[in-house]
Amino acid sequence: MALLKQDSRLTHKQIGERVHRTGQAVGVRIHQLIEQGVIQRYTLDIAQTHQQFIQLFLSESRFSEIEKIMAEFEQIDDAYKVMGSACYMLVAHFAPHELHQFIDQISAYCRYSVESVVKRVDLETLK
Repeated sequence: MALLKQDSRLTHKQIGERVHRTGQAVGVRIHQLIEQGVIQRYTLDIAQTHQQFIQLFLSESRFSEIEKIMAEFEQIDDAYKVMGSACYMLVAHFAPHELHQFIDQISAYCRYSVESVVKRVDLETLK
């Protein structure tokens, strides 16, 4: 799976050569992982100029209002309903003026915390 995670464009044959299996065997294994739900989707990792991790803290049950607002913003890449001090954790790529618009809308329903990414750390290069 590490090879697919690094480059999902690799063919089954290319992966097989690296793990000493046939391309057919790799294809069967990947299909099994998809059926088991281990591999959920193939995606692109698009470099964004801005990226944030946003926590939303609700004091009242305004989940439907917040979720409607989140659905309006294509800059939100992932949204998770979480347990702990926050109610939602968002991964987003808002430009500063777009972030301001989002914050204006959600502020009526919740508190928030925004952490802006300054540098992505590539763990694979550290090994």
